[in-house]
Amino acid sequence: MKTLRKFTPLLLATVLVFVASLFIAQDSSALTVFDGVNAARGNGQPAELFGGSGVITTITNILLFIVGALSVIMLIFGGLRYVISAGNSTAVTAAKNTVLYAIVGLIVAFLAYGAINFVINSLAPGSGAGFTNT
Repeated sequence: MKTLRKFTPLLLATVLVFVASLFIAQDSSALTVFDGVNAARGNGQPAELFGGSGVITTITNILLFIVGALSVIMLIFGGLRYVISAGNSTAVTAAKNTVLYAIVGLIVAFLAYGAINFVINSLAPGSGAGFTNT
């Protein structure tokens, strides 16, 4: 009997919270990604995360440009290493690896760019991170 008296207030509070949540709860299926973005955005923050001039698009395009530029630089560096290797087999192998890894890095960057576009288009259809003519 003592145990029942001990847990009665806790049980009553749990039931009250559950009943109150039934009346207060919103339909979560009516919420979109944009509702969450707008709720999380503070004052003075960019209003557009997706789309042609959005923050995510800008960051993606800048990173793709940097990776592309670094890959071209590494391709040139690998080519120069190959030319000045003077037939040394270890230097030739190292130069070939530099060129190979630069090409693999460029391919991975483009695949990551495609994956980002896929995710953004899945979350917010019609507002991909691609290069737009706006």
